[in-house]
Amino acid sequence: MSENKVLLSLKLKFQPTFTARFTNQTNMSVKDYYAESLNLHRKHKGKIAIRSKVLVRTKDDLSIVYSPGVAAPCLAIAKDPEAAYEYTIKSNMVAVITDGSAVLGLGNIGPLAALPVMEGKAVLFKKFAHIDAFPICLDTQDTDEIVRTIRNIAPVFGGINLEDIAAPRSFEIEERLQDLGIPVFHDDQHGTAIVVLAALINASKALKKDLNKMKVVINGAGAAGVAIAKLLKGYRIENPSISVRDIIMCDRKGILHQSRPDLNDSKAATLEFCNFEGVSGTVRDALHGADVFIGVSEGNLLTADDIRLMAKNSIVLALANPTPEIMPDEAYKGGAAIVGTGRSDLPNQVNNVLGFPGVFRGALDARASSITTEMKLAAALAIASCVVKATREYIIPATLDKKVAIRVAKAVYHVAMADKKKRNEQVVVAAV
Repeated sequence: MSENKVLLSLKLKFQPTFTARFTNQTNMSVKDYYAESLNLHRKHKGKIAIRSKVLVRTKDDLSIVYSPGVAAPCLAIAKDPEAAYEYTIKSNMVAVITDGSAVLGLGNIGPLAALPVMEGKAVLFKKFAHIDAFPICLDTQDTDEIVRTIRNIAPVFGGINLEDIAAPRSFEIEERLQDLGIPVFHDDQHGTAIVVLAALINASKALKKDLNKMKVVINGAGAAGVAIAKLLKGYRIENPSISVRDIIMCDRKGILHQSRPDLNDSKAATLEFCNFEGVSGTVRDALHGADVFIGVSEGNLLTADDIRLMAKNSIVLALANPTPEIMPDEAYKGGAAIVGTGRSDLPNQVNNVLGFPGVFRGALDARASSITTEMKLAAALAIASCVVKATREYIIPATLDKKVAIRVAKAVYHVAMADKKKRNEQVVVAAV
């Protein structure tokens, strides 16, 4: 397909909502991100490169970085595998892995077409957390083969970031890799959940409402929706500090409830901690009296009349991209008190970049073997704490605020180290 046809197809699909607007003190201009992005990628032939950390100018240099000197770190690692963290890139290297099955709002476009997105993710790792990351796009959507491939390449990496893999396959892949010995983190699930929780913490503060007493409706029962529900409920956390009163999950066919025969395993499992009253019907039925609506589904789903069904001073996080489930002006028209979206051109942007760089930085520094729910909760609290005074227009830090990743990394690191200490003490007790 020619460049002009690519641009035309994108604009027909997403205009006007994917044309972002920049406002400064003097004027407002409209930028064509599609054309500019194509120009940038063509000019640089991608966005990342590999560089040497050391100079090789003499024979002595060559003998140190390669043969014969390189034998010394090889033997040290053979004797003690943990030494790889001291002598190789492993301590600061993350694999960004996809099968291309659920890329942005573009769908199943395959691994090769997903490569620009994975490169972009690597850029964000470097910018916000000084982590080296490499894109790996697998030419298979077979779960067993993906799991097997990741296991085979894992020795190089200190962490695995799963990206843009469709549910429910993404759940199984992540779950089966939790014994890998390094963090395996599906950002579309947990990164989204972390930042959503951070936004709700501050939204509840701005409205002076108790988050734990809120009724939440989540539309979209895929990877992100399920992860959000689990974190909001404090699922599998002993005595969670945050656990909302009730969550109703919805998919394209309506509310998830026990009597529906068409639920897959991941959707059915949500009923362990959602919809205790067995409510049925459409997403609009779910909205009656709800304090919060979270959309991780499709654009133009709701109207102002739907928002009027919700409780007073409701919170709407319409995160479908590029077109939210409801635009902010329409949500405010329906009586919403706070509205957030996933878009950078609108206030209260809920963006995963606030979460994953710091989460991985803290996990890598602690040499954590996994990223636990407690670490995710700590990350959400850290993000929320970056907003000194929450208001209706400001519930989440700016995406380019570099202090966020630093604060998240510290919080995750402390939780990870405390967990390691606890497990070491349990091993000692068991040995005695």
